[in-house]
Amino acid sequence: MGSSFNSSMRGSRGGRKLKSEINVVPYIDVMLVLLIIFMVMPSTNNPSQVELPQAERSTRPPDSYIQISIKPNSAISIGIQGKGQEAPETAPNRDAVIKKLKAIHEQYPDYPVMIAGDKESKYDDVIQLISESKKMGIHRVGLATK
Repeated sequence: MGSSFNSSMRGSRGGRKLKSEINVVPYIDVMLVLLIIFMVMPSTNNPSQVELPQAERSTRPPDSYIQISIKPNSAISIGIQGKGQEAPETAPNRDAVIKKLKAIHEQYPDYPVMIAGDKESKYDDVIQLISESKKMGIHRVGLATK
């Protein structure tokens, strides 16, 4: 009786080894769920739509200034607003606007430049005009807001 008990214990013990491995299947399942969540989340946000903040009006806008208006179809007009008001001229391209701006700046060196860009106009056009104005020595360049 004693020998059969020992032999049955020995047989079950010898044929069965303890496993010291980590079961990775639940970890793979969790990682797949996280991957799906991170793939779906960015599609809810629309990266092409940018919400810009509204600007407050300045306390006192300048009396006379050079205004450059940029339309959505890349048409640019330039003129003087205020006391020495001139009718705005539409220029065919940016180079013509820069030449006209140089001429007006030489005539009225104290006038600041106000750039009015439409919501649909290109951001690059606005930045290039600010850059060219600064290169000419115009230190007061502003953006018109509604």
